[in-house]
Amino acid sequence: MHARLMPLALAAGLLAIVPAAGQSSTAPAGQRVFIAGHSFHVPMTEPLAEIAKAAGIDGRRTAGRQALGGSTVTQQWNLPDERDRARKAIRSGAVDVLTLSPHTVLPDEAIDKFTALLLEHNPAGRVTVQASWMPRDGQTGGGFTNVRRDAADPAELRKLAAPWTDKLREQVRAINAHYAERFKRPVVFLVPAGDAVVRLRSRVAKGEVPGVARQSDLFRDDLGHGKVPVYVLVAYCHYAVIYGRSPVGLVVPDTLARANLGDNAAAVNRALQEVAWEAVTAEPASGVREATKP
Repeated sequence: MHARLMPLALAAGLLAIVPAAGQSSTAPAGQRVFIAGHSFHVPMTEPLAEIAKAAGIDGRRTAGRQALGGSTVTQQWNLPDERDRARKAIRSGAVDVLTLSPHTVLPDEAIDKFTALLLEHNPAGRVTVQASWMPRDGQTGGGFTNVRRDAADPAELRKLAAPWTDKLREQVRAINAHYAERFKRPVVFLVPAGDAVVRLRSRVAKGEVPGVARQSDLFRDDLGHGKVPVYVLVAYCHYAVIYGRSPVGLVVPDTLARANLGDNAAAVNRALQEVAWEAVTAEPASGVREATKP
């Protein structure tokens, strides 16, 4: 039975959220997206553009990118003028959606600062914050290696990430409450990339993702930098939050097609789409409400 996807109360000029199944054939308005963050976030830039193009969304473009490894949002905000791209792009009025990726230090006051700056220069603007997966699976002691991920219990990974995600979710809610009377809509949204990665790992552990035999096959190092499927998954999560549409059924992005998956590319792509939609519709702060089963 198909549920309906509740629309977000967005300002005039922004897209309306539509159902995933049987959704309107008219694509939502393209958004100018600026991506500022660390290395668990910024690599989704290219696949996000490919996904939006595949969905037939015109007028969308990458407004810019600002990468700073291991950064907090405050470190992004505090970049000197000669290195700053994000604040300059926002002040020029060229940004509709600003995506940020907080570190584990929360609350991060620069999320509030970036939101205020964006709304000052684009009252219809939105901010998304990525709740990432835990570096080294949340293990703070020495000796953690990528191969240890193969024995990880996804349920335990969720427990480890929950306190951090809860703090980020609370900051999102507080910012939205602050602007509720003025804008009559949410202005900041949480992108559950970390939950999506855990969901994907659960499928891999059950042997449900062709061509990906082990959880460790999703990562390229001990810290947790992902291989291509992880960042395509992250891009699908951002697409779902930004455009309020299910990615299920979209063609294989070029980035994933080049990832040496062979005949498994389409099956992996479908799994990434399904997992992203599950995670986004399960996250109360994503702005995407009731899930429509793909």
